[in-house]
Amino acid sequence: MIFVDTNYFLRFLLRDNEGQYQDAKQLLLDGAAGKVKLTSSTVVFFEIVWVLRSVYQKDKSTLTQVLRKLLNLNIEFNDYVVLIDSINLFAKNNLSLEDCYNIEYAIENKAVGFKTFDKKLLRYYNSLIH
Repeated sequence: MIFVDTNYFLRFLLRDNEGQYQDAKQLLLDGAAGKVKLTSSTVVFFEIVWVLRSVYQKDKSTLTQVLRKLLNLNIEFNDYVVLIDSINLFAKNNLSLEDCYNIEYAIENKAVGFKTFDKKLLRYYNSLIH
């Protein structure tokens, strides 16, 4: 199994360094073909989000499209289902992706409560579970 770090995904997604893009592309193609098994982490996923949003100013629509494609690359993410559900929830409301992740994580893990001082977030969470 090969762990894929943030910069590999970013070089592939942004194609801003041709040599690194080719290396990343080949690794991801090998993963998609089943030649190697690839894995990454939820931290890497959110680092990608942060860079695309803050450095490259990607809008919400572009960001959700890119993230969906990323999760369909045959790479094992430790919270894959929660990440997919988070993107879907993010696309439908004005919450941050991080808040959407926390809601979906709580639901997926059958939390019996959701404590936050963010009233908007709490209202949204309560609307989903009731």
